[in-house]
Formats: sequence, C-alpha cells, structure tokens
Amino acid sequence: MKTYHNHLEIISDPANLEIVEKFVNTFTQEIGLDHEKLPGLLLSMTEAVTNAIKHANKYDVNKKVQIDVTLDDKLLTLKIKDEGKGFDPETIPDPTEPENLLKDSGRGLFLMRFYMKELRFDVTPTGTETTLVMDLEEGE
Repeated sequence: MKTYHNHLEIISDPANLEIVEKFVNTFTQEIGLDHEKLPGLLLSMTEAVTNAIKHANKYDVNKKVQIDVTLDDKLLTLKIKDEGKGFDPETIPDPTEPENLLKDSGRGLFLMRFYMKELRFDVTPTGTETTLVMDLEEGE
C-alpha cells in the first residue's frame, strides 16, 4: 500500500496561491500523479484555498489556511482548513442554471464536485475544513 503525507500552512493573502500551486506541483511529482489528473486537482485545490482566503478568512493575514495532503493507496485526500465562520453549501447557486450563467459565485464548488470523487465541508468551532478526495485509479 502506497502512503504519503504533506502539510502546508499559509497566511490569508491571495499572493500565496503561487505557493499553493508549487506545493501541488511538488507533491504530485512525489506521488507520481498521472499528468492528466493534474489540471483538475490543481483547479480544485486553488478554488478551495481561494474560498478559504476570500470568503472564510476575509483576506485577514492574521488568519491561516492549513493544507494537508494524504495518499492512502489509491485515494488522495486534500484537507483545507480555514479560520472562518462556515457556510451552507446548499445556499450557493448552481452556476449551470440559466439565471446564474453570468454570475461569478458557485463555479468553484461546481468544478470541485466535477473533478473530485468526494467533496465535504465540516464546520468546526475554529473554522471550516474542506475535504477533497480524488480516486487515482478512477478513469484509467
């Protein structure tokens, strides 16, 4: 069984998305991720981190975003934890509905659901943990 773990902590500054992108590129090389899965993974990760910085932590550089990556055999799990108050994903408009096509909100969640096997949000007293799960053997 193949296992792997990595961790990154950033302050809530959008400039740190470049650090997140390098982090993703590094760990995907370390685990030997199929190159065809990288764009969806990178997009999902940057959407989740952007949401944490912008919507949850409100660009407050005193608040951090924690990222944990775990690989257990064929399941890659990404946990992005913010220090915000949480939200109800059911209240986010579906970007594929005609009345929402020109709106910016909701696209990130839609894309994460599209590329990931599983997407969860766990609201805790100290923030929200977004969990993305990708099956590395799916689609092969």
